Amino acid sequence: MRSLAVFLREATGVIVIFLTMLTFDEINGWNTNELLLLFSFVYVTYGILIIFFTGLRDFEFLVNTGQFDRFLLRPRGALFQVIASNSDWFAAIGHGALGICLFIFSANNVQIVWNFWNIIYCICSIIGGVFIQAAIFLVVASLSFFFIKTGSIRELLYWNTRKFANYPISIFPKFVKIFMTYIIPFAFVNYFPTTYLLDKDSGEFLGKTFCYITPVIGIVMFGAAYLFWNYSLKHYKSTGN
Repeated sequence: MRSLAVFLREATGVIVIFLTMLTFDEINGWNTNELLLLFSFVYVTYGILIIFFTGLRDFEFLVNTGQFDRFLLRPRGALFQVIASNSDWFAAIGHGALGICLFIFSANNVQIVWNFWNIIYCICSIIGGVFIQAAIFLVVASLSFFFIKTGSIRELLYWNTRKFANYPISIFPKFVKIFMTYIIPFAFVNYFPTTYLLDKDSGEFLGKTFCYITPVIGIVMFGAAYLFWNYSLKHYKSTGN
């Protein structure tokens, strides 16, 4: 029931877009099915993300309650313990099921050719998208060592940014494109993979090469976030209990 509740909650946003597109045939060259494919990458990647990285998403609560102290006393890496400490299966099933349904429906309607390379590309892009989002959560988790309460930062860097990713970033002003590509690169989670699969022009500002490097961006971002975690951990001071 909780997974169904998550599914229905997230589906309301998709329904709003669908109803909007009944009035407008397309948005900057993107029709309804193409937008649904864009949505599907967000939900599928988040569904996988939340299986493995819920501990990072909710890390500030470990710091606030002093529970993180226990992880430092055990003979395992602190980050490994945080990642392994929790999985939000209810959200994973809800988001993942919605993403899979949207992907199957939209991919069938836009008639993507599923050859070997497109399948490999899609799998690699999903993995890269998961690591990009995990890196964002890891950076926010690392900031918990300095600020204790990081809910507002997480809301700004992840959830608010993800709202922009629900639409093709080509419709936004240049500064939003820069933000979504170079600062919080959510465009690599869904926009560039979708433009590749649809063989669409990603825009003059956004080079075609960007469609191929989502896995690289994911690995580089997570590696950089891991270095920041190690640096921040040295500044941790327990909040007590």
